[in-house]
Amino acid sequence: MLPLLPVPVWMRGRGGRPEAYCHQAMLDAIRYLVDNGIKWRAMPADFPPWDRIYAWFRRWRDNALVKELHDRLRGRVREELGRDAQPTAAVIDSQSVKADAVVGADSRGFDGGKLINGRKRHVVVDTPGLLLGVMVTAADIGDRTAARVLLRKIADAHHRLELVWADGGYTGSLVEYCLATFALVLAIVKRSDDMRGFVVLPKRWIVERLFHLMRSRRLVRDFERRTASAEAMVYWSMTLLMSRRLTAKRRHRPE
Repeated sequence: MLPLLPVPVWMRGRGGRPEAYCHQAMLDAIRYLVDNGIKWRAMPADFPPWDRIYAWFRRWRDNALVKELHDRLRGRVREELGRDAQPTAAVIDSQSVKADAVVGADSRGFDGGKLINGRKRHVVVDTPGLLLGVMVTAADIGDRTAARVLLRKIADAHHRLELVWADGGYTGSLVEYCLATFALVLAIVKRSDDMRGFVVLPKRWIVERLFHLMRSRRLVRDFERRTASAEAMVYWSMTLLMSRRLTAKRRHRPE
């Protein structure tokens, strides 16, 4: 994990004083918080002071360093799977979650379809199910409205991306918009009218699996005051899963 961490500016000769705490200790503390769902002030004494950890989290959130670390890990996992680091196909979907009382009215809403008062996580994953991007909005924001913004970010970051699968909630003008604006083919995978109960649909199950993998207690509901923090928590959760996956592969690799 340490070789993947961004190098502090003071180690690159750009001034500033050395960090007071080890980055690995800070990283482990945030992973502990995300995995166990504790409060910041309930950080165990084995870690640095909670306010220093939160300041470190905030700096990584505001400078998109957690996304950078996540993207480096994702590229490493894709290469371990024998794939190119940059994807050519993806899947988009959303997940509505209840919001805690600390979430203000300006960033929460009511999802009439899911009957949930809270926020909505819009995610894009590659074909192995690894996260490409996430955007957190109020739960009453439509999937197509959020997809226009999210897919623009994904297309700018992944120039080889050509195809995105989606469910019936993304039909309409969004299909033509993606093709004309991003040169992306948005393929709609629809559920047949005669289907009853749970049915695994082609490609759509990939993103559904991601929602099941996000079992970190901090993600059970949205506890963050800012949507940027909520997005960062998703990236931290997926970073934890990928680092565990890489560690397990190294342990079982023959000498």
